[in-house]
Amino acid sequence: MKKLSKYIFWGICLVILAGCADDLPVKGPYPKVGIASWYDPSLTSPELFKPWGVTSAMRKTDYGKYYQVCNLDNNQCVFVRHNDFGPSAAMYRQGRIIDLSKSAFRKIADLDLGLIRVSVSPVYEGKID
Repeated sequence: MKKLSKYIFWGICLVILAGCADDLPVKGPYPKVGIASWYDPSLTSPELFKPWGVTSAMRKTDYGKYYQVCNLDNNQCVFVRHNDFGPSAAMYRQGRIIDLSKSAFRKIADLDLGLIRVSVSPVYEGKID
């Protein structure tokens, strides 16, 4: 019975650790091509929300860096500041690489679209205050 308890304990630990792996940041070459959506950063961002802010959420932890996001269907581009972590791991696995603030999304697409194909490239490697 003691040996069975040991396996159950380690099995639970493995399940917990596997769940935590989904929150790891993503690294890789640029430009990245994938899906973008819009969201309301007032619900998630640790910063004071500015409705006109042109910001983004990505599965990276390099907050404060700037990226160019281009809509691949109409060639409209916007510069955004990365200030939040997202999209969720499940959405990322389905191809969503960035969530844009409502203001940023509106600059390159109609909000009614909800999801658009984009390319994302870094434009500034430091923080601008």
